[in-house]
Amino acid sequence: MSWQLRRTNWPYYRQLMRLDKPIGIYLLLWPTWWALWLAAEGMPPLSLWLVFTLGVVLMRSAGCVINDYADRNFDGAVTRTRLRPLAAGKVTSAEALQLFIVLLLLAATLLLFLNWQTALLSLGAVVLASLYPFMKRYTHLPQLVLGAAFSWGMPMAFMAIQLQLPAQVWWLYLANLCWTVAYDTYYAMVDQPDDEQVGIKSTAILFGRHGFSAILLLQGATLALLWYVGQLAGLGWLYQLALLLCLPLFAYQLKLARQSRARCFQAFLHNHYVGLVVFVGIVADLLLLA
Repeated sequence: MSWQLRRTNWPYYRQLMRLDKPIGIYLLLWPTWWALWLAAEGMPPLSLWLVFTLGVVLMRSAGCVINDYADRNFDGAVTRTRLRPLAAGKVTSAEALQLFIVLLLLAATLLLFLNWQTALLSLGAVVLASLYPFMKRYTHLPQLVLGAAFSWGMPMAFMAIQLQLPAQVWWLYLANLCWTVAYDTYYAMVDQPDDEQVGIKSTAILFGRHGFSAILLLQGATLALLWYVGQLAGLGWLYQLALLLCLPLFAYQLKLARQSRARCFQAFLHNHYVGLVVFVGIVADLLLLA
């Protein structure tokens, strides 16, 4: 394959990586920061914070590129995605694959600053990020694979700081998994009619008319699991208050989503604030009540 990346195509590559739409970075970043602060029991080393933050940006960008490559023959038939660079013919398949490889190589350089155990764990992130886009062809649970991928920074964070994977990190992992499936179901609801027509599977289709109930159950499980993580970590009332504040946030999302299918996208975007509130609760509790 000849080198096809061109500097003049940077605006399209930027769109392909979704750098113009940072919500995915936020939704991946907040849980990673939760884990970093919990693993360090306070402020993590600045170098690790920087490595993991850059890693989130690069891996999320790579995930978007391989997602569009996998969906290149479907996005043109979906209203919301028909103008994406690959679907619109602004970028070739070869360019997308090369960009994906470049992003993975850049992410791999960050592993030089981590211990070998964490570097080994990173292979799981690459596998999950690469598999997710293709799961929409074979299972109605691609959101579960996305949740596994979005949560993988958590065990990596604990391994980088503690050199172990205590039970706490797996409960945290499960909490984020439930949260991701919930908010990505809102996202999938937006495209549900088009997805059904072209044969793409999702939890929105799987849950059907019980979609909102399923989301509420997943959100409840998220908060219950996060509460248990707080008990394991010895967090106090500030963290518990943050979890309580998530209840009206989730209620507002449901109110939005019930208005129209288009509003489901707004409900999805609103989860940025949930991640932020939980992070503030963790930091406040660890630093102010230490």
